[in-house]
Amino acid sequence: MKILYKSLNPGDTIGIIGGGQLGKMMAQSAKKMGFVVGILDPNENCPAAQVSDWNICADYADKEALREFARKATVLTFEFENIDAEALREMEELVAIPQGSEVVAITQDRIKEKRFLESSGVSIAPFEVVETIDQLNTAVEKIGYPCVLKTTRFGYDGKGQVVLKSEADKGATEALIAANSCILEAWVPFSKELSVMIVRNQKGETTIFPVSENIHIANILHESIVPARIFPEVSEKAVEAAQQIADALQLIGTLGIELFLTKDDVIFVNELAPRPHNSGHYTIEAMSLSQFDAHIRAVAGLTMPKARLLSSVVMVNILGQHMEDSLAFRDKKAEWSFHYYGKEDLHTNRKVGHVTILTNDVAETLIEIENTGIWNESYRKLNLN
Repeated sequence: MKILYKSLNPGDTIGIIGGGQLGKMMAQSAKKMGFVVGILDPNENCPAAQVSDWNICADYADKEALREFARKATVLTFEFENIDAEALREMEELVAIPQGSEVVAITQDRIKEKRFLESSGVSIAPFEVVETIDQLNTAVEKIGYPCVLKTTRFGYDGKGQVVLKSEADKGATEALIAANSCILEAWVPFSKELSVMIVRNQKGETTIFPVSENIHIANILHESIVPARIFPEVSEKAVEAAQQIADALQLIGTLGIELFLTKDDVIFVNELAPRPHNSGHYTIEAMSLSQFDAHIRAVAGLTMPKARLLSSVVMVNILGQHMEDSLAFRDKKAEWSFHYYGKEDLHTNRKVGHVTILTNDVAETLIEIENTGIWNESYRKLNLN
């Protein structure tokens, strides 16, 4: 039997599964509202543990640690979807988990996610399930080139994917198929990548954030631009799709919806993330309410306010290789908001921070970002593509 809950009060405990940067920024929002915060993460000095009241250092698959964690919290939430949905389902009998386990079961499995999106009536790219090389050959015949093979689970930032442009690329898929269940998707010839963040509480009240235009380099988010440089009717279609999906899910908490926009202004839903999203970090400075504040309000059962955009904004990710150069610009760009996550390992392509820049002229700001030289390597890769 699921544990029910009422609106939380200051002093109640919110447990967060996952202690990375999303968990850290959730914890900071929760502390601001007077809640006690606990973290479960395998790393004792993870970013979220640095700002929480207590933490349990354990693997996400450690069921005894999860039960102990559940007993110490009033409600639980999570910073990522790649946790055991069955273990989460068991925990629902010990503690209130407003987001529920079903949203995790759907979004951590691309087959379930695609079928859910189909049933909710939004547009998605054609896809086929692939578990053998023979199935891949059949799927390619149906879908055609170019297409992309993706693992059904545990893929993010471009991991677990192979793009097929011709028959010659099939050899690169063998290891992926041998080790994983996969889906083959038609390649969407997009002109822009977009995202929408929607947050919904148990009463069905929603906070919807503006559409973000996202630029990826090597499959990792580089910049988010808000408002997105799209026509108003396209923005309306993106928001309508977000609301449609949230209602179909009976969403509680945050949902990030990643979208492709074609040159003909057709929108395709790509993927879902049932938690705050990298492309929503701009909300901390540029909105009247951040995505993290909204998420905590939703899982705490509080009223959802409207979020107002205070300024046009550009958010840029800081990866491990950018760390040293970015530090040199903190004084030179004092009006920029530099966020560092407190990660100990600063390896290449790891997200270790971000910069948020409020602006009256997005085009000028994009040039200013490039001229710092911090992201020179990234721009070279972008130009090569």
